[in-house]
Formats: sequence, C-alpha cells, structure tokens
Amino acid sequence: MKNYCQEAMDTLTSLGASYGDVRILNYRREDIFLRNGKPGGLNFYESLGAGVRVIVNGAWGFASTTEITSASMKDCAIRAITIAKASAMVKKQNVKLSPRKPVEDVWGTPFTIDPFKVSLEEKLGLLTKIDDILRKKPEIKVASSSMQFAREQQWYMDSEGSYIAQDLMRSGAGYSATAVGNGDMQIRSYPQSWGGNHKSMGYEIVHAYDLLGNAERIRDEAIALLTAPECPSGRTDLILDGPQLALQIHESVGHANEFDRVLGFEANYAGRSFMVPSLHFAPSGFKYGSEIVNLVADTTVPGGLATFGYDDDGVRGGRFHVVQNGQHRNWFTTRETASVLGEETESNGCNRSDGYSNIPITRIPNLSLMPGSWKLDDLIADTKDGIIMEVNKSWSIDQMRLNFQFGTEIGRLIKNGKVTGIVKNPNYQGVTPEFWGSCDAICNQDHWDLWGVINCGKGQPGQTAEMSHGGAPTRFKNVMCGIKG
Repeated sequence: MKNYCQEAMDTLTSLGASYGDVRILNYRREDIFLRNGKPGGLNFYESLGAGVRVIVNGAWGFASTTEITSASMKDCAIRAITIAKASAMVKKQNVKLSPRKPVEDVWGTPFTIDPFKVSLEEKLGLLTKIDDILRKKPEIKVASSSMQFAREQQWYMDSEGSYIAQDLMRSGAGYSATAVGNGDMQIRSYPQSWGGNHKSMGYEIVHAYDLLGNAERIRDEAIALLTAPECPSGRTDLILDGPQLALQIHESVGHANEFDRVLGFEANYAGRSFMVPSLHFAPSGFKYGSEIVNLVADTTVPGGLATFGYDDDGVRGGRFHVVQNGQHRNWFTTRETASVLGEETESNGCNRSDGYSNIPITRIPNLSLMPGSWKLDDLIADTKDGIIMEVNKSWSIDQMRLNFQFGTEIGRLIKNGKVTGIVKNPNYQGVTPEFWGSCDAICNQDHWDLWGVINCGKGQPGQTAEMSHGGAPTRFKNVMCGIKG
C-alpha cells in the first residue's frame, strides 16, 4: 500500500500542492441482529478505497476512489488538485496548519479473540439463549439482541514525510426487552441502550458483561415498569449511572468543545457552542463545573472507541484536560483549527473521517469524567432525598449546547439513604455549566467503566464517528426532574 500512497503523493506535489495526504482504508464489518428469536439482520460488509486531501493556493481539495491502482491513485490526486484550485477562487482566507513532526510508525488495537474468527453459530447461539430468557414471560412483546464487529486497516502518508499504518478493531454486544401491558409500553436494555456497549477490543467484550446472567433481571424490570409510578416532579438530588453519564458528557461537554463548532465552521446537528474563546480567556477563566469535575480527553485509554495511534492529520494520540478542577482548559482541535489559537499551537489530535470517501473533520475523542472516592452504597446512604437514573432513553439539547433534557429507562427513588422503589419515564433538565457546577460526589474507580457511542452524527454530507465516555455513578444536587405540573 505504501507504493500506492507514494503514487498519489508524487502526483500532487508535482502539480503544485503545498500540502497533501492520502489515506487508504480497508474496512470490514459484521452486524448480527436477532428479534423475537429470528434473525432480523445478518450484514457482512467490506470496502477498500482511498481519499486524497490537498492544499493548493491556500484552499482544500479532496477526492476519493474505490480503485487502488497506480492509475486511479494518480487520477484521484489530480481531481483533488482541481477541486482545491476551484475552492481557492472563493476562499475567505488561506488554510494554515499547526506544526507537527513527521513520523513513521505502525499501531494496532490490542485484542485477545478475533471476532471474525468466531463462528456465526456461536454468536447466534448466545443471542438465542438471551432471547429465550427475555421472552419467557408474555409481557415481553419485543426482544432484541445484537453484536457488531468492525476492523479498519489504514495506511496514511503526507507530503511532510509521515507514513503510518494502523489496524483498528471494535466490538460490541447488547440487548433490550420491551414490555407491553396496563395501557403502557416500557423498555429495559443491557449493558446500555442503542445496541449495547462497544469497545476497541475483540470478541472478549461479549464475555465481559455477563449478558446471560443479567437477562432475567432486565426482563423483569421492564415488566415492573408497566405498573410503576411516574417519575415525581420537582427539584431533587440526582445520581446518574455510567451509561447515562456518558450521554451527558457527550452532549453537554463533547459537542460543546469541538472547536470547529466554536468557530462557526460547523453549525448543523444541534448547532454551535456556548464555549467561545472570550469565556475561556476571561481573566478568571471559565467555571465549567464544580471543583471535583475533571473531564479528560484520552485517545490512548485501553478500550476506547476513539483510541488510536494517530488521527487523520497524522497527529499522535494523547491525553489532556478539557475541564480541570472545574475550570475549562481545552477544546478539541485539528491542525487547521489549532492554528487559530496561535501559529505554534499544536493540534490535540481530534481530526477523523468516516471512511475513505469523506474529508476528516473535528470529532469528539474519548472523553471521561475522572473517578472520585465514593462507594455507591455510601453515596446512596448519604442522599436524603433523590433519584438514580439509569440508561439513556431520550435526549434533547439546544443549538448552543446549553439547555438540555434527558430521559432514562428507569429511576430508583432514594429516601433517607435507602432505595425505596422504581419509577418510570424518569427525566431531568438543566443548563450545562449550572448542572456540572452542581456535581458534588463521584464514585470511585471500582464503579468506573468506558461506555461507547457508535452513532455520533456530524457534518454535511453526514458522517458517523465512534468514541467512548468513561464514568462512575455521579451525584448532582438540586436538579429539576420530572415534568412540571
């Protein structure tokens, strides 16, 4: 593949590009979906292609091809050059890239069991056993279970001397049970909603969450919700479990700190961001949360869906604070957007594309709330009046990433330090900095896990990206919950 990359590179440099890079991607994916005991989808997909990105006369050009031959790589480079020249005619300013040292390297996702070598019979066998448990009671009208596996081999070369080969593996599994009765419908999912949990690892993730062992509990909770009382309305203390905390991080911190949104380069899919430079660079800085809130971006954390050796700018993965002791510290940048903060400001490695046929854009990396010191039992015992909300069910946030409302699958009421029962349709509302400012307790590392997001949409044409958010059960004080009467 290196020779094909070089073909494109030689062509674009000979035609006057001031910068260029090429990415060849071989992508393989397997989706297995079972619905009420029958295969609802067995999808096996593979693609091979290349994308060429160039800067000519201060403007970007991009083209892609599905043929990896010397002739097609040269042609793709020529088309990218032509597009860049056309773009330069309407540019507002020249593209500038932040500094970065060239590198030659090979990186791969560590894994124990190659999911593509595990038989389909074994995979379907496990999903069938889960389905049998979920549908053992008549109230369960829909039982869904799934597994997803993806492997992406990448070859990257740029005109500054970098050549990087990466082999990325991602795996996940999960299920849900939908109960109907009492004029109602309720759902419970495990280990989280929207397809289960996913990580950068092999088939071993399927064994990590005791899928069979939790199926009966999930089924019975879905049924119990049919006759549970509605979530009470009013202000109370709120404890979010790991999966819901992950969505909270994603929507109110992740997207809010994509620097292209901040700069107005990107404004679709719920718009821009309140976290503008004037807030960050104020004399006293900007208080994003309470002093115990430490939100860390980390593209090196084991198992993260956005864990890699290098991003699509060829920038090495790393770790940095977005919020440190409650204070805002960093946005997510690329080589292009980092240059806005200063000519010598380096990118923190957040440029990624969806496949070979899309140009890379700013994406949320793995972003986690660092664990605290509490045990969950002690946190519950310390809560006089509150509610635990578990596993995301719905979300809504405004175009500036400020005002939000989230719903979860199940709520557990706390009275005088004890869980007293469950409620259905739990939801809560807040304003981003006020909400994070109300955070007063975080559980410890024993309760911490990474929760994957596999469907993050952004861009026009639309792109999908994956990332993980780590968290442990966390308490927020005096939060508006339920629907006000």
